[in-house]
Amino acid sequence: QVDYDVCSNYGNWLYSAGIGNDPRDSRKFNMIKQGLDYDGNGDYVRLWLPELQGIKGADIHTPWALSSAALSQAGVTLGETYPQPVVTAPEWSRHIHQRPGGSPHPRGKRGPAQHKDRGIDFYFSRKKDA
Repeated sequence: QVDYDVCSNYGNWLYSAGIGNDPRDSRKFNMIKQGLDYDGNGDYVRLWLPELQGIKGADIHTPWALSSAALSQAGVTLGETYPQPVVTAPEWSRHIHQRPGGSPHPRGKRGPAQHKDRGIDFYFSRKKDA
């Protein structure tokens, strides 16, 4: 089955690009949060970015935040085998926390996303989990 609706898809792409219709000021699409929520282990990223295959788990969403030792172990050299980020939005910092071992971990202490099986009521209810 193909899940395709022209109006919804184009509208979502425009919204994600920051040119959609949104009444909230300074609304930005948080790529790190979306990656962690919908690709918590980084399997999708690993599929399309083979140069990051050596990075384990959710760390793949923020390779620039890894230590040089972790990058070296994964066979990644920022600026050579994988580009440096063009921008790093301040909003991303809340998704990058230090682990006891010293290497950053995007999910912090929360672990992987827990809302795979949320029904449609979740998205339309007033009560939101944090």
